[in-house]
Amino acid sequence: MGGDWANWLGPAEWQAVRLSVRVAFWATVVSLPLGIFVAYALARWNFWGKQLLNGIVHLPLILPPVVTGYLLLSTLGRRGPVGEVLDAWFGIVLSFRWTGAAVAAAIMAFPLMVRAIKLAIEAVDPKLEAAASTLGASRAWVFTTVTLPLILPGIIAGSILAFAKAIGEFGATITFVSNIPGQTQTIPSAIYAFLQVPGGQEQATRLVIIAIVIAMAALLLSEYLARRVAQRVAGS
Repeated sequence: MGGDWANWLGPAEWQAVRLSVRVAFWATVVSLPLGIFVAYALARWNFWGKQLLNGIVHLPLILPPVVTGYLLLSTLGRRGPVGEVLDAWFGIVLSFRWTGAAVAAAIMAFPLMVRAIKLAIEAVDPKLEAAASTLGASRAWVFTTVTLPLILPGIIAGSILAFAKAIGEFGATITFVSNIPGQTQTIPSAIYAFLQVPGGQEQATRLVIIAIVIAMAALLLSEYLARRVAQRVAGS
């Protein structure tokens, strides 16, 4: 049975699955600290340009993904203003690399992460934070000991939703890093490639099933972990 399951996907399909998980994992992990910071700023701080920042954060949800990919290629590509500096000074190349796919996936998933964490922060009573501050605790200590434990369900939900979104990202990724088997070909781009060749529908169908399973598992896990953390927080 185990051998049958291992052989259900061909080498190219397994390669796409492994790369998709790798890209989604790093896209989520690297963007999480910034996501928490931005969500907290939008939920708690009043500053000039707040609505502009909110609009920029959520812009990838509105823009066509291909437009986002083109902007990434124009900015972070080897001939882009930022990409040229990264290449010349640090030897970092993002375009047509799996790391670029992770960047594209992170940007596309970032709004979902921020929104979930922001809602969790807004649900925390500011009086709890104010009470800790009156006892002499610093803002960082208040966030670490009071706010962070209370918003853990939102952080977990946002992270898993971002992971699922990153797994399924296609437009921005294929525009920025192309569709190179073994290097940048994730599940969505592999499905697209298989559908372009005769007899590739069966392989595409198997990857579609994998994508659905991963997405549903991510959603169910997000709900389960969020409930567990919420129960622990309420119990304490």
